[in-house]
Parts: sequence; C-alpha cells; structure tokens
Amino acid sequence: VQLQASGGGSVQAGGSLRLSCEASGSEFTINAMGWYRQAPGQERELVAVLSAEGNTKYADSVKGRFTISRGDAKDTIYLQMSNLKPEDTAVYYCNAATYRIHWGQGTQVTVSS
Repeated sequence: VQLQASGGGSVQAGGSLRLSCEASGSEFTINAMGWYRQAPGQERELVAVLSAEGNTKYADSVKGRFTISRGDAKDTIYLQMSNLKPEDTAVYYCNAATYRIHWGQGTQVTVSS
C-alpha cells in the first residue's frame, strides 16, 4: 500500500488545517486508516483512526477539535483540524491497516502562538 499525505503547513493558534491521505496499490482490504503524530523528542502517538465500518477513535487531546472522515474515494481520508494549538505542532503520519500496518511519509504541521 502506498500512502500519500498532504495538507500540512504553518498556522497561528486558533487556525485550521485539513490533511489528506490517499491509499493506493493495496491488494488487501484496508480495515482502518488513521493519523498519528510525532513531536520532536516524543514518541509517535495516535491522533485519530477511522475503521472501514465508520467507527472513529480520537486522542483525548484532540476531541472536539479534530475530525477524521472518509472521502468519496474509499481509500482517501481527511483530518480536519480546527482551533489548533502550539502543542499540536508535529509531523503527522497517515497509516493504513491491512494484514499489517502501512505508513505514509509525514507532513509537518506547525502552530505558532
């Protein structure tokens, strides 16, 4: 599976960004897709995940501010990020779960105060 993420950038606190991730080339069913992030010096952490059935899970730190959704193309997901905070600054990674986990390249999100 190839994952192409886009949409990162720099915004001021309170601003919004939308990340996109398109999966291609999978020979297996994608059971879930999601977003993780990694800030400098910290471990990679879950941000949000969307199952093939439409179930969602969010990190407590982003609940009410971020929304994960699926595009018209089944293997495309979005992460709408609103009311961004400086602590949201990180490299955001898209992943997809088939019989194993696939990772895309990261996209940088920088939130300034």
